[in-house]
Amino acid sequence: MIDRETMLYEIMALDFAGTDLNLYLDTHPDDKDSIELYNVISKKRTELVKSYETMFGPIDPRGYVNSDSTWDWIENPWPWNKPKDGRC
Repeated sequence: MIDRETMLYEIMALDFAGTDLNLYLDTHPDDKDSIELYNVISKKRTELVKSYETMFGPIDPRGYVNSDSTWDWIENPWPWNKPKDGRC
């Protein structure tokens, strides 16, 4: 099984690649190979974030939808305050 830190690094790498391709596609909108690669990266990132959030909780507030009357997103430790061994 992949650990939390590894998953976060993979998500960051996919974010970087997706942003880089997005900028490229802004100036080369007809590059079909790059569009296909962007779609693959975006799908992989979506799947990885879903897996991460299932195992460790929301990665950012946009993934948090469980609060009815109290904004308890901040009750969990922030990612940088969590132990390095992956325990919460």
